[in-house]
Order: sequence, then C-alpha cells, then structure tokens
Amino acid sequence: MSDAINQCELTHVMREPIDVARAHDQHREYEHALESAGCVVVRVESAPELPDAVFIEDTAVVIDEIAIVTRPGAESRRAETAAVAQTLAGYRELRHISAPGTIDGGDVVICGTRAWVGRSERTNAEGIEQLGRILQPFGYSVSPVDVSGCLHLKSAAASISPYQILVNPSWIRPDQFAGIQLLEIDPGEPYAANVARVGATLIHAAAFPRTRERLRRQGFTVQAVDVSELAKAEGAVTCCSVLVRVE
Repeated sequence: MSDAINQCELTHVMREPIDVARAHDQHREYEHALESAGCVVVRVESAPELPDAVFIEDTAVVIDEIAIVTRPGAESRRAETAAVAQTLAGYRELRHISAPGTIDGGDVVICGTRAWVGRSERTNAEGIEQLGRILQPFGYSVSPVDVSGCLHLKSAAASISPYQILVNPSWIRPDQFAGIQLLEIDPGEPYAANVARVGATLIHAAAFPRTRERLRRQGFTVQAVDVSELAKAEGAVTCCSVLVRVE
C-alpha cells in the first residue's frame, strides 16, 4: 500500500485525513482474514507513486479460464495494470481491455456464469462490450447494470453464493438481476453490500453489524475486518485483492 494514499482518487465521499499507519495495519489484518479463509496471499510489487494501487481489484477480472486486464476509468490508475498483469500471467492466459473502452474490476459482479457490469463513472459501454466479447466463448453472459449514488457496482451488489447476491436497492434496481436470489442489506448501512466471498467464508467490513447479522441468519459464515481508514479512500473489502482460484 502506498504511503501516498491521501492523494487517492475520490468520487462519492468527502476527502478526510487517512491515518496511513493505521491503514497499513488494517491492510495486514485484511490479508490475515484472507489467509484464515484459505487463501495464499501473493503480493504484487509495491508502487509507492500510485496512491490507489492498494485497490488492486480494479485492475483485473479473473475467471477460471483467463484473466482480463482492465483499462481503469481514472487515467491516474492505468499505470497500475502492468505489475498486476505480470503477476497474473503466472496463473492465467491474459486478455486486455483496450481504448476507448474503460472498465474497473469493482464494477464486475460474477455469480456462476453470469456477469453483471456496472455502467458507472469508471466503466463505459465500450468496456462492457469488450468484456462481453471476451467472456462469451467461455459460456458467460454479460448484463449491464445502471449504478447511481456510489462509485462501483460492488459498492451496491456482491456475490454471496453461486446463486445469491447481496444488494443495496437504493443504488441499483433489483429488477436488473432477473433470475438471481437477492438479499437486501440493512437500510441503515448503505455501504454494507460489499462482501468478499472466499470459499464458504464472507469477509465483511466491521462497520456493518446489522447486515452481518442478516447474513448469519441466512447461514453464512462471516468474518468481520476493520477497513475504516481504507473506506476514507472509497475502498472496501473486495477492492484490496484479486481472487484467483488455483487447483
């Protein structure tokens, strides 16, 4: 994580000082949560000159067959993709989103073989079309989703099982997810829909206990992590990793 994180891009939250040391501590605890859920953490070469590089999710979309290197919507973030591509090349054949397409990985929600892609300030129609062409030969369908009030689709919706999505219906229209089971967040916790699914474990921000209780009542195993400093940079639990299944 860059010590320059206070210079990060912001779109929907007010800028406030980030305690860099505490953010580093929170990121380490996040890595420990991934490891306890069964992951092996592989770190991409650090980029101290890139304040948003910790939010690595936006640089790639990974499925079992290939990895798609994105073209982030914020120009300042496009330099992040080279190191990520170099690392992912050891695990997957690569595809690339090219200009004029833009897409952030945080706008892509995959549930089974269905992918929903947010039409946001960071992801445009050309990027969605390119992603669809790349994924279609592998049996995936791609559906655009209108997003409002938040940065990425994953701020408002996240996969919690192969057939269920956790949603904030204030930021997306639930009818855009036809044929999928939806679980709504607690309305008093608007940012609570962001969940990282690792096997049978859901990693969730500690700030949202009421939504977490809803998930547990549905039988999910949920691990809470404090990401409060990262949230000041418009980050969340999915943002800080690219999950790659390795058999």
